Amino acid sequence: MPTSPQRVLFQTTDYDRAGEYLTSAYGTNMRMTGRKVGYSFRFTQLTTATFSVGTAAQTDQMAITVERPASLFVVRPRGTTMDYRAPGIEHQVASGELIIGSTSAQGTPYRVCWLDGVIEATALPFDLVGRVAATERAAPDEPVRFTDVRPHNRSALRHLCATIDYFTDALRDRPAAMAEPLVASTAGQQLCAAVLATFPNTALLEPTIEDRHDSHPRTLRRAIAFIESHAEEDIGVSDIAAATNVTIRALQHAFRRHRDTTPMGYVRTVRLREAHQELLATDPASGVTVTQVAARWGFFHPGRFARYYREVHGCSPYQTLLRDAP
Repeated sequence: MPTSPQRVLFQTTDYDRAGEYLTSAYGTNMRMTGRKVGYSFRFTQLTTATFSVGTAAQTDQMAITVERPASLFVVRPRGTTMDYRAPGIEHQVASGELIIGSTSAQGTPYRVCWLDGVIEATALPFDLVGRVAATERAAPDEPVRFTDVRPHNRSALRHLCATIDYFTDALRDRPAAMAEPLVASTAGQQLCAAVLATFPNTALLEPTIEDRHDSHPRTLRRAIAFIESHAEEDIGVSDIAAATNVTIRALQHAFRRHRDTTPMGYVRTVRLREAHQELLATDPASGVTVTQVAARWGFFHPGRFARYYREVHGCSPYQTLLRDAP
């Protein structure tokens, strides 16, 4: 069953209670320090199965120390300036800019401090970031590691901000669609991909000679067979590569070389076909909507789904459902 996105609201004038609440909300030990007099804290959070977006607003100055990060936090001050400190690192982050809290799941504690304003934190599981990182590690169990907590350029920063804003708006405006497992999975993977494109990291994206050797038609056929059989499941590039017994880079190269697409692009094609079949089989009088069918197959944006659908089938999904296709 889908898990509905949640909007949590917590308020207190006690910074110890605020720290306890954040520790509980994120599963990460967070300590808050500051003045007890005149302090006010307000926290809201939107969550899915793959990521969450939380905002912490406070009056007066307060510092949060994250001791054992359980998630990758992408932090953005809004209407205030934030100080970031970690061992050997100290940065001042202006309003609207981004910084990541920790460089890896084994990262060291860090501290953020701000005065009278709002801090937004997008939390992504480290294992999901690792799944999305299209890389073969230097060692089999070595996780992806970020080499800088700051974006490598302004263009990437703007793209990630827009991506976070887009999914935050979707959580608020289309909670039912965002609660669908395939939608939550797709959204989480897109956020991770945007983070990996924004912050310098150890992911190796170019195929090696061995990868190119493995990118033959047999690899493509095995990958397509797996996708066709598991399109209704929460599968990612790493799952397809594992089932095909090649590296992620080899898999990506095979799809680029022989299909001029990506593995997840082909997954989208299959899910679009399955959504079409479901629309054809649905009784228009049943009350089932195009938006519901699209969300079940991982399409959370109705307008985008309609555009993809028309490109393939030459009519809108609504025409198909109403048996009004040309």
